[in-house]
Amino acid sequence: MKAFIFPGQGAQFTGMGLDLYENFPEAQELFTEANNILGFSITEIMFKGSPDDLKETKVTQPAIFLHSVILYKILGAKIKPDMVAGHSLGEFSALVANGTLSFEDGLRLVSKRALAMQKACELVPSTMAAVLGLADEVVEEICKSTEGIVVPANYNCPGQLVISGEIDAVNRACEALKEAGARRALVLPVGGAFHSPLMEPAREELAAAIEETLFNKPSCPIYQNVTTTAVSEASEIKKNLMLQLTAAVKWTQSVQHMVADGAASFTEVGPGRVLQGLVKKIAPNVETSSGTV
Repeated sequence: MKAFIFPGQGAQFTGMGLDLYENFPEAQELFTEANNILGFSITEIMFKGSPDDLKETKVTQPAIFLHSVILYKILGAKIKPDMVAGHSLGEFSALVANGTLSFEDGLRLVSKRALAMQKACELVPSTMAAVLGLADEVVEEICKSTEGIVVPANYNCPGQLVISGEIDAVNRACEALKEAGARRALVLPVGGAFHSPLMEPAREELAAAIEETLFNKPSCPIYQNVTTTAVSEASEIKKNLMLQLTAAVKWTQSVQHMVADGAASFTEVGPGRVLQGLVKKIAPNVETSSGTV
């Protein structure tokens, strides 16, 4: 069975999507439509902007979504997935790929998500840190016993977690994690504590927008970050998506369930190859590739 997977924030680069725009009329139409929906020329920034321009919150998430979804739409006529998943932001791309969301609704929700997350980041000084070389259970226990708000946020692959929370709490946890034998516990250059309780204001704002959005019956199951197992009911997908911003991204468990359910190949659709690397660490025997046209 074929799994298609969609990357999240951090995969952006200058020039992303330009090859699609120049070679496919369908891509030109979708990029033009995106500019109109967003109210600014995201194509100008994607194709010619500096790395700093692309790091702007209102740009980064829609840019990765657009690159992923437009590439999928061009690929999708040739290859249909049996299952999909996306890492954090990538879950919205996956939901357009399997027909749960329309292109337009997906883009509107991603734009709303980016702006809501930015507002939440400004409320409390917060950050995230990568932790390498410890078992999940050890990281979970240290987060629980650390004063302040700090939680496991991304289960990327065995031995690689990201924690998230208040700056002081994350720093305290990093020291304790190093003492417990972590190979690294490194604070990341991010704007806030994504996938933690500190995103509750953003979750509420996004949940209201999700509630008003039409969710269709998907063409294939999605393995969502919150539940990690196959979901095929539109109402359940909607409920899980509302929880995503304050819950952990359980990527390791999602990939494990996809493999257990028959996934033999994983195609990463969008910028970068980060997810392929994670999949290989989780399930070394499966095939991985990039979606190319």
